[in-house]
Amino acid sequence: MRPLILAVSVLLSLLLSEALLAATAPPRDLTGWEWRWGDSPRDASGTPAWLDDAGSGEWHAIDFPSNPPGRAGQEHLWLRTVLPEGEWRDPVIYIYSIDLIAQFFLDGEPLYQYGEFDDQGRGHFAGWPWHMIELPEDFAGKTLHVRIFSDYTDIGLWGEARVMDRLDVLTMIVHRAWDDVLISAFSLLLALLAGSFALIGAQRQSLGAVALFSLAASTMILAETQFSQLLLDRPLLWDSLAAAGYFTLPVGMGLLLTHWLSGTPQRLMGILWRLHLAYLGAALGLSQLGLVTVASTFPPFDLMLSITLPLMLALAAWHLRRLETEQRWIIGSFALMAGLLMADMAVAHGLLDWRKVPVSLGLLAFSLAIVGVSLWHYRRTQRQLSRLNRHLEEQVRERTAKLDCLVRKLEGFSYEDPLTGLKNRRYFDELMQHEASRADRDGVPLSLIMIDLDHFKQINDQYGHEAGDSVLMAVAELLQDHFRDADVVCRMGGEEFVALLPGATTERAEARAGELVERVRRLTLHHGDQALPTVTLSCGVATYPCHSREPIALLGLADKALYQAKYQGRNRSATWSSLAAEPLPPAAAG
Repeated sequence: MRPLILAVSVLLSLLLSEALLAATAPPRDLTGWEWRWGDSPRDASGTPAWLDDAGSGEWHAIDFPSNPPGRAGQEHLWLRTVLPEGEWRDPVIYIYSIDLIAQFFLDGEPLYQYGEFDDQGRGHFAGWPWHMIELPEDFAGKTLHVRIFSDYTDIGLWGEARVMDRLDVLTMIVHRAWDDVLISAFSLLLALLAGSFALIGAQRQSLGAVALFSLAASTMILAETQFSQLLLDRPLLWDSLAAAGYFTLPVGMGLLLTHWLSGTPQRLMGILWRLHLAYLGAALGLSQLGLVTVASTFPPFDLMLSITLPLMLALAAWHLRRLETEQRWIIGSFALMAGLLMADMAVAHGLLDWRKVPVSLGLLAFSLAIVGVSLWHYRRTQRQLSRLNRHLEEQVRERTAKLDCLVRKLEGFSYEDPLTGLKNRRYFDELMQHEASRADRDGVPLSLIMIDLDHFKQINDQYGHEAGDSVLMAVAELLQDHFRDADVVCRMGGEEFVALLPGATTERAEARAGELVERVRRLTLHHGDQALPTVTLSCGVATYPCHSREPIALLGLADKALYQAKYQGRNRSATWSSLAAEPLPPAAAG
């Protein structure tokens, strides 16, 4: 049942993503990068001189903006490229990660900064989050400069750098994290299960090692997934949790394998896991005291792990024939996970081209093998395990539903006005195109009512913008209640709204507009304990095909009708057919 639920959820998510991507340009990798070592001098105004250094021969081409040749202790790097063209609704630059802190300039002007630079152009490690940098509408063809400081083993951008639509980035993050979040939840439940059995069972050391490993795996997976940044935007916290989980893994492995071995292999395995335990305590303690950064603790650990992992496998293989069948399965899954960890380390340090190494699948395989052994030795507790498995399935379904809900929310944020909860101008423009085409194709009427609050500026000026916002929210709630289900009300901006009435004739639209004017006139308004004055509104009505041969022209006609209502004294509705031919004076506005 669970695989079917996951398959259906993934399919729905993919279909949603395709529908959203169809309306915007696809992601574009940033190419044509150039680099130069050092930090730019400043001109008289304090602006980096290299921002206006188009003809300098110091710039060199590079395929991806990371780790140029000849570093030789350099800690400052400048990068530049020209941003591509494309039709994105809400364009951003997506970057997987940065080593370590950076400033971005677009066409010579500051665009984005991550981390704090001191007078020498240096700074402290601020974490390894992903970045989503907002771009202006006219970014295409402009030069992007990136100033970077790093005292880490790597320097520059890392993983991916591309121009995308904001909603595409968020949807991609959710989809990428799907498996990791579920595996993290699974590992956490395994840790609770093994820990509970360790308290009441006979094989406490073995089950305690299982619980420790599963907890470390769960923490590492969740902390390293990009989804964690959506849960809590605290990069340093997540990196510290990832380090704690990562550094604990060989301790849990060593404890488990030590329990199965004997003689010299057992003693050597004990030395290895105690060595890792000492590093775990020293690294986390020094980083918490501020004596080292979290980033600086990873390279020494990776070097140590690249030596101890093969040694652990060799010691386990030494006694492989003496082990039981289920224990051999665990050794096999351990070997798989070790290989994935080594590959991930090679990618992290630039020994392999960047790719997403599925370390979580190796951890899942190892955890599943451990579960098999636990079940093998605890057959009498099958009823308890069955209840816990059902609970796990419920948790998976719940998390699957939450992820689906998050994707739907991300879509809704793009089309919703945050103040009133009504649909926004972007949604109206797309809906208008659709309804206009349908009305023209089917030959059915389509009416549009432009709505504007009269003298709204006076409320803001006299009572403050918070009071004005409360008026807008009250009017928006009335608009939602006033119009029928098939009608759509959108906030165009400020105090201006629009109602689109598919299938409504002119008479029907005029009646709805007139009733609306009367309802608003009777509306009682308060802001806190303060009573607000009565507000009125003016409406402009236009209908296809009565007033225009083209449905798409209704917006302009209704807008002119609205100004006619303003000119006639406000607090009323006017219809396009009653307009005079000459233009209205400017005093009709407001």
